[in-house]
Amino acid sequence: MTRRRANPAARRPPNAAKAVPLADVRGVSKTFESGVTALRDISFAIWPGEFLSLLGASGCGKTSLLRIIAGLLSPDAGRVSWKQGRRPRETGFVFQEPALMPWADVRTNVRLPLRLIGVEGSDAGRRTEEALAAVGLRDFADAYPHELSGGMKMRVSLARALIVKPKLLLMDEPFAALDEISRFRLNDELLALWQSIGCTIVFVTHSVFEAAYLSSRTLIMSPRPGTIAEEIAFLPATGRFDPQYRTSAGFTARVRKLSEALERAG
Repeated sequence: MTRRRANPAARRPPNAAKAVPLADVRGVSKTFESGVTALRDISFAIWPGEFLSLLGASGCGKTSLLRIIAGLLSPDAGRVSWKQGRRPRETGFVFQEPALMPWADVRTNVRLPLRLIGVEGSDAGRRTEEALAAVGLRDFADAYPHELSGGMKMRVSLARALIVKPKLLLMDEPFAALDEISRFRLNDELLALWQSIGCTIVFVTHSVFEAAYLSSRTLIMSPRPGTIAEEIAFLPATGRFDPQYRTSAGFTARVRKLSEALERAG
């Protein structure tokens, strides 16, 4: 496990000397019309295949930064440069709230992104069933959102993001409103999906436990205006799927490192 101070230069991940960043966030700042400065001079790289968490207290600009990466919000200064000249077309976004269509069943909600990009017919049907199976919702394909628990609604949202076979998955505190049991289960399932599909994930959270469990790298954000106060990279943990891992000394050490970094960030 290594800890590095963030600086404007894009860093390469451990053991990836020849890697080219998927994206380079450089000098990004954002002030809203209200006069609130959410972000100031944010610079970092996003590396292919990594699980990158943005960790900080509520109101530090994590969501604003994620929306800028997603192209849903424009920065006042700085830029996001992409490896291929543009954001991957296969980008999934999971919001804090599932934002499901209440009049549509689970299958229709999950299939929506394919309709928006013009994928229909048997291919759309096959990919929908694959996405439902990946999140354990095949038996609930005909259910409606009001019939689902909070955790199941979030599974629908995740399946909807996965159906585009994302190269990049952007997630904005997706499990924050769930109980601990549901959150732990979905954390495990998300890790398994990340390992199986090999996509890049940028994950917003205010939970040091979640960041310590999920991340290969964590950017610690300072209170508003948000800056990158520190960067902490973890080597992949062995045994993360062991039920005892969350009480292990190794996991406790990760949590302590992130907690101490948050305290230094203010």
